[in-house]
Amino acid sequence: MTVPAGAVELEGDLTLPVKAAGIVAFAHGSGSSRHSPRNRAVAATLVHAGLATLMLDLLTPGEEKRDLRTREHRFDVALLGGRVVAAIDWLGRQDASAALPVGLFGASTGAAAALLAAGERPDRVRALVSRGGRPDLAGPALVRVSTPTLLIVGGRDEVVLDLNRGAAAELAGEVRLEVVAGAGHLFEEPGALEQVARLARDWLSARLSGPGERGGRP
Repeated sequence: MTVPAGAVELEGDLTLPVKAAGIVAFAHGSGSSRHSPRNRAVAATLVHAGLATLMLDLLTPGEEKRDLRTREHRFDVALLGGRVVAAIDWLGRQDASAALPVGLFGASTGAAAALLAAGERPDRVRALVSRGGRPDLAGPALVRVSTPTLLIVGGRDEVVLDLNRGAAAELAGEVRLEVVAGAGHLFEEPGALEQVARLARDWLSARLSGPGERGGRP
């Protein structure tokens, strides 16, 4: 499908299991797209657990081509965050998804975009997961994010781990930092991505399938 976002339309893939408990929109990182094999592996685990997923390209094909040369869009967190907000609003207008609680899954710079969107739509976004994310790029917006947030970082990704520790101290809502021992930034080590998927599944399922109180723990 296509999702309108201001003057552009974004390409996406929507998977809706029967009787889905909630829906998770994915915000991909710099240089990535809805075809990311790592995010698709996580999405498959979520679908198996009864959650719908929206895999969305945050850039148009033309913007992607330009970004490969100039890198002008991949760190434009305000632009990317606004497009995640547009996706959340679009889901709220669709008959199949309007009643479903929303979760966000952000990777790398996409995590900052997801956090910005959660701050803009606190009544719609019930849970958020960051994989190897750069939440620090959300800047001052972090203190406005009350959405329960899970930060997943590889133990060998030391710079990003430090950035996530700093961001965790600034987030206004419930936050948990999970370190995957022995994993690098891309979680390419045996079993690392599977651990990410399980952590994301448990965090999102508990908060999207529950009665809806914000900030609750499983």
